[in-house]
Amino acid sequence: MFKLHTKIIDWNGKTLELETGKIARQADAAVVVKMGGTVVLCTVVGNKKQKEGIDFFPLTVNYQEKFYAIGKIPGGFNKRESKPSEHETLVSRLIDRPIRPLFPQGFYNEVQIVCTVLSYDTDYEADVLSIIGASAALTISGIPFTEPVAATRVGYIDGKFVLNQTYEETKTISDLDLIVSGTESSVLMVESAAKELSEELMLEAVMFGHKQFQPIIQAIKEFAAEVGKPAWEVSLVDNSEIDAKVKKLAEKELKAAYAEIQKQARNEKINAVEDKVTAELVTNQGLDEIKVKSAFKNLQKDLVRNNILDNNQRIDGRNPKEIRNIVGEVDFLPKTHGSALFTRGETQAICVTTLGTESSEQMVENLHGLRHDRFMLHYNFPPFSVGEVGRMGAPGRREIGHGKLAFRALTAILPPKEEFPYAIRVVSEITESNGSSSMATVCGSSMSMMAAGVPLKSSVAGIAMGLIKEGEKFSVLSDIMGDEDYLGDMDFKVAGTAKGITALQMDIKINGINEEIMKIALSQASEGRLHILGKMDEAISTSRSELNENAPRITSIKIEKDKIREVIGSGGKVIRDICEKSGAEINIADDGTVKIASNNDAGTQIALNMIKGITTNPEIGDVYDGVVIKLVDFGAIISFFGVREGLLHISELTNERGSNISNFLSLGQAVKVKVISLDHRTGKVKLTLKDKPNFSDDKKSSSQESEESTESESKREPREPRGEDKREPREPRGEDKREPRESRGEDRRELREPRGGDRREPRESRGEDRREPRESRGEDRHEPRESRGEDRHELREPRGENKDRDANFSRRKSGNGHKADQERTSTTEIAKKKKRFF
Repeated sequence: MFKLHTKIIDWNGKTLELETGKIARQADAAVVVKMGGTVVLCTVVGNKKQKEGIDFFPLTVNYQEKFYAIGKIPGGFNKRESKPSEHETLVSRLIDRPIRPLFPQGFYNEVQIVCTVLSYDTDYEADVLSIIGASAALTISGIPFTEPVAATRVGYIDGKFVLNQTYEETKTISDLDLIVSGTESSVLMVESAAKELSEELMLEAVMFGHKQFQPIIQAIKEFAAEVGKPAWEVSLVDNSEIDAKVKKLAEKELKAAYAEIQKQARNEKINAVEDKVTAELVTNQGLDEIKVKSAFKNLQKDLVRNNILDNNQRIDGRNPKEIRNIVGEVDFLPKTHGSALFTRGETQAICVTTLGTESSEQMVENLHGLRHDRFMLHYNFPPFSVGEVGRMGAPGRREIGHGKLAFRALTAILPPKEEFPYAIRVVSEITESNGSSSMATVCGSSMSMMAAGVPLKSSVAGIAMGLIKEGEKFSVLSDIMGDEDYLGDMDFKVAGTAKGITALQMDIKINGINEEIMKIALSQASEGRLHILGKMDEAISTSRSELNENAPRITSIKIEKDKIREVIGSGGKVIRDICEKSGAEINIADDGTVKIASNNDAGTQIALNMIKGITTNPEIGDVYDGVVIKLVDFGAIISFFGVREGLLHISELTNERGSNISNFLSLGQAVKVKVISLDHRTGKVKLTLKDKPNFSDDKKSSSQESEESTESESKREPREPRGEDKREPREPRGEDKREPRESRGEDRRELREPRGGDRREPRESRGEDRREPRESRGEDRHEPRESRGEDRHELREPRGENKDRDANFSRRKSGNGHKADQERTSTTEIAKKKKRFF
């Protein structure tokens, strides 16, 4: 069923596999690239009919990652992949850039390349494999394609170049992350981020990578010889006749138009010449408009290029190494955290830095998992920057690519997060553009971060280099303009510090360049970069020692891990309360690091005090600043240490009984208090004033009174023997008005039966009394009932008057009287219970 063809390549000790004939057989070509656990499907489909009405090559490249490749379900509500991520867009451009120059001139058929990551192994990156797979698919598809390309990743670890290092090595230990792509004979594309490496080392890395992917190119050629499809028969556009007519009609006026140095005035003159040519050849002679406009562009290209190669003079009159005028300015936006206006010729960028907390970091979810980026750089290119009317909306591929280049250039000089725990967002607004706007973004962003107080290692500048090449004759241009970029053969961007390169990007529009041209371009870029850094230093040379007054201040403290729960509180109640009262933003890490961000020092201090109050236990003798939050009869409740509360007893303020606390303190009053007592079990704290008032000798504190009272009691003479009970007999307490017990009526206990019946037998029928006779229970400590006087129960009626309360109290002071009262209380309680029961 399947005509499977496989090509296995031993690449630097690792196995790379190309496979076709099994998957996506209806595409013009489909190649599955495998290396380790990474599998990428690369498909190519071309339209055999040329699209009418266009004069460019409509190539589309789409790179897409599927979360199933790593065994994950996408986040979000829909749980499926949606629009391309930033990383997917960048890899799509990475595939496009080395492939586009290898299609023949005049080939305007639609071609679409789709690379899909089906399985992903973190040790084998999918971007390089996608370039190889797309090249292999184009080579075997039959679509006109000059020759195969290949790519590789180069790292620099411990002073040695490393081929195809892992993702983890790139992020942690490598000083270089460089992807180089090209053909058998030349380099076509370079994309890199570096940690201030020299020009010589960067050139060596590029050539090392070019040498290392040669086995892949040979394998693709062999693969194509085995399974390649017949080449398409396409008719390329022959425009030579129209080219001659346009040249004759417009050459002289076009030269005069290019003598205008200002871009806007120059474009107006060029457009006037083009309108004249179009009217003559299209309207009057009936020639194809698309072909006429294409011929006019070819004439522009020839005039500009020949003037540079022959006369060493560029469009605006500069020589190849000359840099345009540069003006830098900082702090021109008053309410931002940091701002810079960078102008180079007719290219201008407003760069604004904003500082935030960890909660402002950008969350990125991809095949490597979930990460948070603390540094963000966003590049905006509105249509007014080039004097045009255009669409405004989400950033396009170009804006994403330019922003990422500037991002790489600046990442190497950022301070570590441990030293500068802020999220950093830089926005570049391109307000004018005539070439090198991405490099203007690098310069302006560096200045704005310095103005905001971000402690950068050094300033970073960027410069765009160009190339004009005809045969063996070439000229490398410094600080290219838009027309030189459009009409030239190379866009070579270099960014870095005075010490070395931090980012490099190269795109070639011809079949490639050699080592000699790259060496000249890097050397010339170094000279230009140092010149630009000098101009930037005139505006600001080092980072400000303090943050901008509008920026938040972040303070870090460390707490015990077991205290994190207390600071957060149930459902976040405590931390929300701290944030509301202080106006600060608080982030707590798992290791107990607490970061407090506030726009003012007062808010930071409030949050600090509240957190310390929760996590720090006060000790006796500690002194704190407190605030009276409540007044009670016996003292005041003092809030101290943020969230702690303690009691300041009134005795610590005065020894006068009945004093009103409001005479000494008021709500909201600030006081300085000292801890005098602490209950570690309950957390209750007793306080005194740090500067406690001196009471006079006749005004003693309650504690002193208590001590003296105790001392005086201990000094009292022993009580004399009380002797005979001096109390009067009970008879004077009044005659018991109650009837004898026998005459109190029937025993109410008999009424129990209707309520369910008393389960106990009547007292008479209960049998023999189980209690021993009183005589056998030991000597009764009490007198016989007969000798105890009249039954005390008979005296119950006058109980309400309590006329002998003092006498009873004195009796309870004595031992026997106390015991007697206990018995009487017990008997009374039993009687009450019986009463309730019946």
